[in-house]
Amino acid sequence: MLKEIRNVRQEHGAGRRRWFESEGFELVVWHDAAGDCEGFQVCYDLGRGEHALTWRPKLGFAHNRIDQGDDSLRGNKMTPILVPAGVVPWSQIVRLFGERGVGLESGLREWVSARLAARK
Repeated sequence: MLKEIRNVRQEHGAGRRRWFESEGFELVVWHDAAGDCEGFQVCYDLGRGEHALTWRPKLGFAHNRIDQGDDSLRGNKMTPILVPAGVVPWSQIVRLFGERGVGLESGLREWVSARLAARK
């Protein structure tokens, strides 16, 4: 079940960001200044080839792999970045969110579920 991380660092001048996690799965939700949801990101397969599915109202969905920035040749660790990924495993993401999102407040759970179902 997703548990909210408290005291999440907020970006100056932006709305509010909420972050939820469970084993191998995370949900980040962005709220505008009025408190309305304005986007979300689901991160899955954490620890095993991480991916992120991000939704924003004007852009729709973006699916990325999380490149951890490992440089094994030099032993350096760089900042993780999002790089384009292939086909979205919709059924896996919908199933994981359905299982893990049970404890979220109903309005937030339904809002994310509706966007995942619409896939737009």
